[in-house]
Amino acid sequence: MNAAPADQIRLLDIQAFDVRLQQLAHRKRSLPEHAEIESLNKDLTQLRDLLVASTTEESDCSREQTKAEQDVDQVRQRANRDQQRLDSGAVTSPKDLENLQREIASLAKRQGDLEDVVLEVMERREAAQERVSELTERVSSVQSKIDDATARRDAASEEIDGEAATASKEREVVAGSIPADLLKLYDKLRVKEGGVGAARLYQRRCEGCRIELDITGVNEVKAASPDTVVRCENCSRILVRTSESGL
Repeated sequence: MNAAPADQIRLLDIQAFDVRLQQLAHRKRSLPEHAEIESLNKDLTQLRDLLVASTTEESDCSREQTKAEQDVDQVRQRANRDQQRLDSGAVTSPKDLENLQREIASLAKRQGDLEDVVLEVMERREAAQERVSELTERVSSVQSKIDDATARRDAASEEIDGEAATASKEREVVAGSIPADLLKLYDKLRVKEGGVGAARLYQRRCEGCRIELDITGVNEVKAASPDTVVRCENCSRILVRTSESGL
């Protein structure tokens, strides 16, 4: 392939733009906020799971407390009825009086036991409520941190995108002045060779693979016409000759 020396040199400008675009893309992918947000989201997921568990526990305790209080109320009502019967004097049989007094005593013990259950459940419910409150605050705090990190990431990404857009437009202008077949070869090699399709030949060394040409390679490049598109014998990239090529 042949191309004017000026067009070949412009490939170095294109290469510089492409390297810049690669750097910007890498910088965008490597923003510290990405890792920060990922870590915070993991924390948030764990906290939300704990919050759901604590909320469920509080709800269960609430139902258990209601049931225990209803049991206490039922026993209290029954005891009150028995006490009213006893106080009314309607029960005159000694045996019936004994049975009634025994039942009242039994109900009093039962009521005491149930009230202890209510207190125990209330303590567990209070602890669960405190845990729910604590976890709710922590979830809110972590979410605020995520929102802040997200805003910082988006602002940084927007800035990088702006730089990339400017570089892309400038690349288009330069690319428009380069012959299509030369640009096509460059793009093909750039994809194949890890982002570098054209490299300057500097002091007989290819700046693409950093390997110095042997004497045979140097003589071949020397013998090549200025319009000939020379390729590096080691990495196959386009070798762009300049006044500093050392030939």
